[in-house]
Amino acid sequence: MTRIKQTVKFLYIAHDPISVWFRYGLILFDAASIVFFVSTANVPHGPGITLASLCVGFLILLDFLARLWISKDRWKLLCKVYTLADIVVIASLLLEPFLPGNLAFVRILRALRLIHSYHLLRDLRRDSQFFRTHEDAVIAAINLLVFVFATSTAVLVFFIPDSSPHAYIDALYFTMATLTTTGFGDITLATPAGKLFSVFIMVVGVALFVRLAQAVFMPQKVRHKCPSCGLYRHDPDAVHCKHCGETLRIETGGTA
Repeated sequence: MTRIKQTVKFLYIAHDPISVWFRYGLILFDAASIVFFVSTANVPHGPGITLASLCVGFLILLDFLARLWISKDRWKLLCKVYTLADIVVIASLLLEPFLPGNLAFVRILRALRLIHSYHLLRDLRRDSQFFRTHEDAVIAAINLLVFVFATSTAVLVFFIPDSSPHAYIDALYFTMATLTTTGFGDITLATPAGKLFSVFIMVVGVALFVRLAQAVFMPQKVRHKCPSCGLYRHDPDAVHCKHCGETLRIETGGTA
């Protein structure tokens, strides 16, 4: 059992190329699962989709248990937002045959796992110049996409009739129109619950959109904690901390 645990640790946290490629493989699996969740959001869940959901849920459960097994502080891991999102997604997938209604709107929360992992961030910072330069923008964009697709699917499930031939497009269109406060008015949620949900979309969505705009247009910084004063945002080519003057050793990929 100890050898198995060491192997799992090696795959999830080591610096070896095999470990790095394993973690990138997890990214591809996460992306594929998200595409599956979105594409089946408005499709009747017959035996085939139910079986596929159970298989995906089992794989996500294995990944979750592996992370929990090798974690030094399991309670801290369980309190993280993306861990709680994983638990909700796993429950919605494994219990689908026993639960009424379409729970697809919660499964898009799996996208939080795409970036919010320390070891994955470390790999991307080391291997991708683009990510090092635009890290804040990439994370803000993923958070906004998660919100858009999750709320669109929630609108689809709770407020738009399934009989509509373009129900998911209508839900996405309504979400974007509400988020941007455009307010065309051709698709509206007339019930009190729908109006409250529209307010939620406007408040949270606009905040995420503004965060993305700030990340894109503000001067880009890299995250590296200064060993002396703790400042963790610096220019990509910084040698010394602007706050205290401490020498920094920011990992970079170099230039050709």
